[in-house]
Amino acid sequence: MATIDREHFAHLIPHAGRMCLVDAVDEWDAEHLCGRSRSHRASDHPLAREGALGAIHALEYAAQAMAIHGALLAEERGEKLPPGFLAGARELRLHVERLDDLAADLVIHVERRFNQGGNLIYGFRVEAGGIPVADGMATVVAQADE
Repeated sequence: MATIDREHFAHLIPHAGRMCLVDAVDEWDAEHLCGRSRSHRASDHPLAREGALGAIHALEYAAQAMAIHGALLAEERGEKLPPGFLAGARELRLHVERLDDLAADLVIHVERRFNQGGNLIYGFRVEAGGIPVADGMATVVAQADE
């Protein structure tokens, strides 16, 4: 499978400009997606505070990979991804303190484990150079129609 770059998926998700943190998707199927990013090393990262990007932000990288996964699946069906939001995380384990001092690209793995009515549970794992950065489970909830 050919790599999918940000230009292909950026317009499919709500994360825009510098907040679109994932650079590329290396592989994906109906249940999985593997993406990567180098943005955690940016000196002007939009989530950094006082020059540091905490490991908790690995959850945002994973959430964006989940959104990209859903958007690619919707695009494949000729649809648009409905709005949703990250409702919670559990079993979250952070294996490092900061992301900005990791020299290797982040590799983001997400796996859809539950899908009912637009409400989803994903397992995720973020690594850098083969070293675990963060992992856990995340719940994504479809935004109610107004």
